[in-house]
Amino acid sequence: MPGQTFEIAARLSLPDADIRYAPVFDMGARAEELLRALIDETPWRQDPIILWGKSMLQPRLIAWYGDPGCVYRYSGLSLVPLPWTERLAALKSHVECTVGYRFNSVLVNYYRDHKDSMGFHSDDEKELGPQPVIASVSLGAERVFVLKSRRDTEARPFRLKLASGSLLLMQGNTQANYKHGIPRQSSVLGPRINLTFRRILV
Repeated sequence: MPGQTFEIAARLSLPDADIRYAPVFDMGARAEELLRALIDETPWRQDPIILWGKSMLQPRLIAWYGDPGCVYRYSGLSLVPLPWTERLAALKSHVECTVGYRFNSVLVNYYRDHKDSMGFHSDDEKELGPQPVIASVSLGAERVFVLKSRRDTEARPFRLKLASGSLLLMQGNTQANYKHGIPRQSSVLGPRINLTFRRILV
């Protein structure tokens, strides 16, 4: 089973979901050094996306890396992967060894400050398969990760602060039953990078 070796993580107490969180894991480099290197080296892009029938700029910067052919489509975007850098390939290897699952792509999100955000969504695109396994690495400023049930509209949102150097694993029916997002914050915060490792079905 994917993630069965992820023994250092605590499973979140959410019904109909399989989400595990480790505030610290071995990623082969210091979080602050990796954050600064990725900010400086990554060819960031900010594309318009289609939400509720309207075009708007994504409220953060992104980059998409992966194996050849791992095209990812969401919200009107079609992302062709950049080739793996040595730094990202090494981080991918550490994540794979930790969670016991192989990935072939990563979406890198750059939150420049507290005003950048990610709207509520589910990673349920067809190229991710029926039960996607997504490993999320956080670097830099702590941001609040919010999960909302797609089935129970009366359920209270679940909030979790994602520490720098942490690893969150979502698998099973999580995407089918929950939406997640990173809201804007009123308090001033520094930069944050989030890397979500995925497997595209080519």
